[in-house]
This record gives sequence, structure tokens and C-alpha cells, in this order.
Amino acid sequence: MVERYVRLEKINDVKDFVEIVSRYDYKAEVISDTYILSAKSIMGIFSLDLTEPLKLRVHADNCDDLLADIASYLHDAE
Repeated sequence: MVERYVRLEKINDVKDFVEIVSRYDYKAEVISDTYILSAKSIMGIFSLDLTEPLKLRVHADNCDDLLADIASYLHDAE
């Protein structure tokens, strides 16, 4: 399992992030406070507090290809 933080500040950030993550077969979740939602759900992500970084959890041992594609959204937090 791989965990990173992502920051999605604009509507287009969420749209682009979901499109990228959806291209991959990995099970991916975003976590905000006590909520755990699919990273492939645009409506789910919009329901979260986007003022803070979200934890991205990818259920794979190696997902470097995905991480490279979302590099512009990765955020070193907490």
C-alpha cells in the first residue's frame, strides 16, 4: 500500500485528478478526516474539505506510474 498527500485546490484539479486516477486499475482512495472515498469519484471528492490536503491511499506495492502522472497534485503534508 502506498500513501501520499494531494492538494486539489480548483475544480479543474479535481476533474483532472479523477480522470488520471481512473485510467489505472489500482484501487485508490482519498481520506479526509474520518471519510474514506474512492479516488475515482468526482462527486465524492467534491463532498470533502478541499482546503486541506487529502491523503491518497493506493492499494498496490508499486504505483510509480500513477504517482508520476499526478506529480503536480502531490503535497508533502503532516
